[in-house]
Amino acid sequence: MKKLISTVVIALLLVVTAIFAATTGSIQMGFLEFIGALFDANNETMAAIRDLRFPRIIIAIFAGAALSVAGVLLQAIMRNPLADAGVIGISSGAAFTKLFIVSIVPTLFFMTPIFAFIGGAFACFLVFTLAWKSGLNPLRLILVGIAINAMFTGLTEAFISFGGSLNASASSVLGSSLAFKTWDDVTMMAIYGSVGLVLAFITYSWCNVLALSDKTAQSIGFNVTVARLAIAAVAVLLSAISVVVAGVIAFVGLLVPHIARRIVGHDHKVLLPFTALLGAFIILLADTIGRTLIAPLEIPASTIMAIIGGPFLIFLLRRG
Repeated sequence: MKKLISTVVIALLLVVTAIFAATTGSIQMGFLEFIGALFDANNETMAAIRDLRFPRIIIAIFAGAALSVAGVLLQAIMRNPLADAGVIGISSGAAFTKLFIVSIVPTLFFMTPIFAFIGGAFACFLVFTLAWKSGLNPLRLILVGIAINAMFTGLTEAFISFGGSLNASASSVLGSSLAFKTWDDVTMMAIYGSVGLVLAFITYSWCNVLALSDKTAQSIGFNVTVARLAIAAVAVLLSAISVVVAGVIAFVGLLVPHIARRIVGHDHKVLLPFTALLGAFIILLADTIGRTLIAPLEIPASTIMAIIGGPFLIFLLRRG
């Protein structure tokens, strides 16, 4: 009952936040007026909201869900509660690859999700192989991940310093703001994000088995290596598409799964969809607060998550 009530509450909060985000800002609209305008094709105010705010809201929801679920998957395969795509370098690897392709071969822009996936997968491979030493020590893994993250961040900065002509494209490519998103961005995010989320939900039973030791899982005929590779690929896909459309937003995959586990427990059949819902709500709330708190100036959702997530990571490390 607690799980059902929590799910309904978070779903209602998500709907309320989405309506507030759509009706608040430079263009204002009352709740009843907004509901009526939804079905009025000739309402000019609604047309502006539909083009300016709906894409931003939908992308915030998808990015929050994708990054949160990616965090759950990475923590399951690495058996590490500190694993997060933004912390261990997967997002920065995807961002570097995206910047490289957009700057050097701009005609392949439509393939950036695929190249970002390759960059994120390479970063994940490096973390796994360099941190593995008779198993995955949680602290060693997070330190290697931070080093990989720093390496790709350094490569990105070095790449940007090559010339002024790249700087303009770099700022737009690497920006983590959800402002000025279009329906084309929504289409890309919805296609790749939906595929990744469905695949993640399908693997819930594998995530539960991975909670056992490798020896126990293998004794019941479970192929641990294949499961780890498949789940890692889904996690990288979710992280990469979020980087391509919404930019690098760290700590979402760290913060949200920990909150979700305290509410619905550790069964991935419930944990994965609840984490997606909670992550969507938190990122939309962060983006709405950042957009309205000191308007007309904006604080990116990535900045708000960094302010919250940094101390949370320190808390987890100190707790051991």
